[in-house]
Amino acid sequence: MANLSYTKNQLVRQIRRKPLTILGPITLILIIYLFFFSSSSSSKSKYSYTKKNGWFSKNKDSLILQNLPKNHISHYDLNKLTVTPDALVNKEEVLILTPMSKFVPEYWANLNKLSYDHNLITLGFILPRTKEGDHALKSLESAIKKTQSNQGKFKKITILRQDSNSLESQLEKDRHALKVQKERRSMMALARNSLVFSTMSPATSWVLWLDADIIESPQTLLQDLMAHDKPVISANVYQRYVDDKTKQESIRPYDFNNWVESEEGLKIAAGLKDDEIVVEGYAEMATYRPLMAHYYDANGDVSTEMALDGVGGGAVLVKADVHRDGAMFPSFPFYHLIETEGFAKMAKRLGYDVFGLPNYLVYHFNE
Repeated sequence: MANLSYTKNQLVRQIRRKPLTILGPITLILIIYLFFFSSSSSSKSKYSYTKKNGWFSKNKDSLILQNLPKNHISHYDLNKLTVTPDALVNKEEVLILTPMSKFVPEYWANLNKLSYDHNLITLGFILPRTKEGDHALKSLESAIKKTQSNQGKFKKITILRQDSNSLESQLEKDRHALKVQKERRSMMALARNSLVFSTMSPATSWVLWLDADIIESPQTLLQDLMAHDKPVISANVYQRYVDDKTKQESIRPYDFNNWVESEEGLKIAAGLKDDEIVVEGYAEMATYRPLMAHYYDANGDVSTEMALDGVGGGAVLVKADVHRDGAMFPSFPFYHLIETEGFAKMAKRLGYDVFGLPNYLVYHFNE
């Protein structure tokens, strides 16, 4: 008993004099225990994420990924994403978006003729849940199968069906009636927002909004618009037709949503209720805005630029960062504007310039 008591007293004195001689080994044992048992418990889960912060780690923010399937995580550095006038040379990816209520074969043929590398082009479509939309979907799917089975196929194609309402009749006289414009444009805005935010990827540099009725454009449409290096830039949408008097083929302006704000337009907006909108191109609401459609000069330079306050959706090229920064298509009155014209206003409020090309024509289908 005396020896045992002596040993305990000696041990206590040793701890008091040199505590590290005892606590050091105990601490080491605890660290080893926690290391092995925590590793074994974490390995029971399907995937394990462990911070690699040890002394021998080159990057203290890297992760040790255990039991993960291949390509489980993708990393994108948007600071390295380029958006340049030489987009094709720099292999910048383009997203072409088209809300579609009817399938026009000439639109698809024109789209396939674009000379930009199709491997860098992603397509996105959104169609209404109507009988006409169902018919358009079948025709679109058939056309896609033919294109994607041949050379020159596009990188990716996405088709969405609207989860919002749409006008039942898509006849030109019905969808352009003034009384349905607020309702129709609101529906279109919701569809456009669903389309862009569902299909734009971290690799997207440019977004081209192309109307489903655009049946003719230069094959270099993308390169031509990109060369201007503008955040938002619109082509001038015209229409081919046969003049009843001369019986000769002629052209006429079609899209009147590319405009410059006027004093009269501001006065009209100031007198409206919060839920009312200004709609361009109707005699009942004369804004006297300068319309880009009326500034076309057959002998003018196709590269001539015109600063705009409103745009249509016929053929508009947008730097993807404009959408990433929050510019969308308001389905509600935004400064008394809606849809594409509201988008232009929102882009400008975010600090982006909006331009049009009055002498650069694309052509709308003539119903």
